[in-house]
Amino acid sequence: TLQWETLGKQFVEYEQLATFLNPEDQQRRLLDFLPLFLKAWEQSAGVVIFPNIQLLASEVSKLLTKEIKRNLNGKPAEEARLALEQFLQQKVEAEGGHLLLKSVYLLSQTDLRTLWNIIGSGLPSALMQCLYLFFSFPLRKNSDDGETSEDDTQEMLVEIMLNMYKEEQGVEELLVADKLQSLIIATASLWDQCSQSWKVPTGRVLRTISKAQTKNSIMYLQAVDCIKIAVQNLFKLADTLPASDVCEAASIVLCFVKDSYPVSSALLTEFESNDGYQLLLKILLRCEGLQQNEGDPYLDEILDMLTCLTTCGKTELKVSGNIVHPQLPHFDLEWTRSSGMTVKNLQAFQVLQSIFQKSNDQHLCGRILAAIGTIWAWNRANFFLLEWTLQPINQFTDIIHFKPQPVQVQFFRLVESIVLDLSYVPHEILKKVQYLIKENTLPFCTLTALRCLLSMTQKDLLFSDIFRDSGLLGLLLALLRKQAKILRKSAGTHLPGLEEGTEKELNAVMLKMVAALTVRSVRNTVVLKDYGMVPYIKIFLDDECYRSATLSILEQLSVINYEEYMSIIIGALCSSTQGELSLKLDLLKSLLRILESLKSHSAFRTCSGFNALLSLLSDMEGALQDPSSGQWTAFGQNCILELVFYTLQVITAALHLDPVNSNFFQRSGLFEKMAEDLGSLGCFWTQGERQGEWQIPLSLEKKRTFAEFLDAAFCSSEPFPMWLKNCIWILNFLDHMVKGTLHQESYFKERKPEMGEASRGDQEGPQAQEEHPVAFKRSGNKLPASAYRPWGNPEENLEMRDCTIVHPGAVCVMVRLLPKLYKEGHAQLSQEIQYAVVCHIQSLVKSEKSRQVLCDSGLLSTIITSCQDAFRNESHPLHLSLTRVFEKLASQAIEPDVLR
Repeated sequence: TLQWETLGKQFVEYEQLATFLNPEDQQRRLLDFLPLFLKAWEQSAGVVIFPNIQLLASEVSKLLTKEIKRNLNGKPAEEARLALEQFLQQKVEAEGGHLLLKSVYLLSQTDLRTLWNIIGSGLPSALMQCLYLFFSFPLRKNSDDGETSEDDTQEMLVEIMLNMYKEEQGVEELLVADKLQSLIIATASLWDQCSQSWKVPTGRVLRTISKAQTKNSIMYLQAVDCIKIAVQNLFKLADTLPASDVCEAASIVLCFVKDSYPVSSALLTEFESNDGYQLLLKILLRCEGLQQNEGDPYLDEILDMLTCLTTCGKTELKVSGNIVHPQLPHFDLEWTRSSGMTVKNLQAFQVLQSIFQKSNDQHLCGRILAAIGTIWAWNRANFFLLEWTLQPINQFTDIIHFKPQPVQVQFFRLVESIVLDLSYVPHEILKKVQYLIKENTLPFCTLTALRCLLSMTQKDLLFSDIFRDSGLLGLLLALLRKQAKILRKSAGTHLPGLEEGTEKELNAVMLKMVAALTVRSVRNTVVLKDYGMVPYIKIFLDDECYRSATLSILEQLSVINYEEYMSIIIGALCSSTQGELSLKLDLLKSLLRILESLKSHSAFRTCSGFNALLSLLSDMEGALQDPSSGQWTAFGQNCILELVFYTLQVITAALHLDPVNSNFFQRSGLFEKMAEDLGSLGCFWTQGERQGEWQIPLSLEKKRTFAEFLDAAFCSSEPFPMWLKNCIWILNFLDHMVKGTLHQESYFKERKPEMGEASRGDQEGPQAQEEHPVAFKRSGNKLPASAYRPWGNPEENLEMRDCTIVHPGAVCVMVRLLPKLYKEGHAQLSQEIQYAVVCHIQSLVKSEKSRQVLCDSGLLSTIITSCQDAFRNESHPLHLSLTRVFEKLASQAIEPDVLR
């Protein structure tokens, strides 16, 4: 503060003496004062406490202006340029060029009033003259601008100009001389001859001036034909200079045209009258093939400004078009009332349109499509204004297959946005897209177009009717018939080039499209059936990449014919090989979805669905042995367990609320068959059931409930053998089957594969999957053990459910599996789990409703017989405990067979 006070007093003395001093002495005193001022500035970190700072700025600026003019006076341009550079770089205080420049540089950054004083000194015009000379007349010596670039002179000079010219007053001061228009014209004519080190600074300064244009500055540039001359010169440069250089020069001129429009349309009119749009088209087409990032900033800048110019016009476009129906229900016919910038300048847009039509450059075409998307985003009316006049998207569809693949993808996303964002159905465009698909000139283009239509179809059911009536559904069915025949002929063999890459993707998307067209559309499903496509569609089931869409189509078929659907799916299950595990799982999941409808249950029974599923279990004999053996080693035990789960789920779903199916299953002895098949899976004991010391009851140290076993096996750190874990899971499935809820459970959740992670093999049970989640990738028919994980808390599922018995036959299955809950070397654990299961079965019959169901089922005699078979030792406590419950129920039911 003391230092600033001292400086303040010194400057007051300078002011008082200034009127009595001659100009030379006055200048000397000011130059002596400035080093002290700069030193104080540096020591106070830019915090200035100087009351007379505005007067100081005015004095220093005037002196700098005077010295610049003195160095320019009467000298040829190149000599004046050299003199200026030497003056501004002089650091000797006696000369003062650098000292004055640095002082003005710092003062221009203080406050607005100080800046206005600098502007009022005449400095803006003087520095513009300097910039013109520095840009237009490079030094001839080898170092060329080397000295300038070595110090901070250029940076300070440019920053002063940027600070002054961002104010309208600064721009107005430029009008007293002719150097502004001279510099603009110079950039358009001397770009290849100018000083290389001053190109970028000159562009920065001119862009700053452009943003601060006033009505007077625009009138001045118009009066001297600045834009006209610049355009004419750029036409010449466009033939000789590299494209990136022409873009850089043209972007400066275009800035003045675009930025001036909000104030006056004069420069835009001059630009248009002198073939400005033709110039831009010529320049932009020359940008084809530019290397990545070469000239991109200026190319993008021109395209951005050209996009903005599309909204520059005096009058609103008045166009009318016919809305072709049908349209989406929420389409708003009052789109013209939406707010935002609207297209008024079709000439500017035609440049963008012509570039896309004439160029195949990926970057250029991509930028054009992005610009169109931006215009639509400004105002949804712009799509209609353009499409009902110039028809850009309609015309682009005819040539899109010539464009690079990324451009095709971007284009069809733009077409898709018409429906998704504007809620409008462009019928004429869709017809052309459909024609592209029919011609299939390039498979990738066809694939991308079809994906676009698929996205639309998934948006609204209306497209199911549109694409049926347009013939697209029939076209796709014909193409799929052809592909299905090829697949059938090549079954079991590999034909070179068949089903590779894009072609295979195309088949998959065609199936997805047909699936989307048939979903919730009985009429389209009937069309598919009438085309005789059902035998061909089911051919695609074998390939996993086609399966999801194929199943979706067949599931839609079930709506009109459950028997045909069941016949196909159950037939595919029966014909699947032992190793086609993923196929079986997908078929079972499909059945599960369809069986949600009670109307499908009869078709499932009449198509031998129950027998097919039990055959599936029978074919899995030994699959859950530990360790795995034979071909089952290719699969994880989790996957095998999942197959068991879904098989039992489908059976439960088919029995749900269907007394006919339940009676059929019971009277056909299928519960007994199920018990036999489950017992042969490999995790249950199959040898020496009626011999061995395990029949002698042991003294149990622990008496855990079945729920506690579930919790201990899968939710704690207690080690459990794999066989026991699998047994407990199957008994848990059966428990939910007893209650009629198994088809509602979701123990396994498919996980998405992650690259770089491998399967852990088939030795991990459900809990291991919980603790060590491992990603997977399906390959052929192999499915790693860790592909799925159990979902939900077993204990919570068990305890929180209603314990009412719905399917008594499943109780028979649990009882028959009791003696098989055994493993050599695990006698204590075996009898402990047996005890827990017996207690759990007893708990199931506690409710009055459960007892009534059992009594009405006629299965009590079967259950008691199962108990006798399970425990030949009638004095075994488990036998006594279990049979006592059912005998009591039998006496209440007065079943003659049971009493006998």
